[in-house]
Amino acid sequence: MSTTILYSIYKLIANAIQIYSVLLIIYILMSWIPSSRETKFGRLLEKIAEPYLGFFRKFIPPLGMIDISPIVGLFALNLISRGVWEVFRLFF
Repeated sequence: MSTTILYSIYKLIANAIQIYSVLLIIYILMSWIPSSRETKFGRLLEKIAEPYLGFFRKFIPPLGMIDISPIVGLFALNLISRGVWEVFRLFF
């Protein structure tokens, strides 16, 4: 495979991870605004974000009223992004 194709694949994956991270942050911030998750956009974000965040909620219980699983989820996405970069860097 040429380097250009590999770099394009990396950019596609990196951009997808970044977009998903932004959607997660929006979803998390929507929890601070009453009734925002009941909108069409809120329900769409819930379908996108909850499967991923639910995985972390299985292992990380809330600390009182604070749910830190989204922080861990965003941290994991960051690690995945860095790992993808390291794998593709081997080919550049």
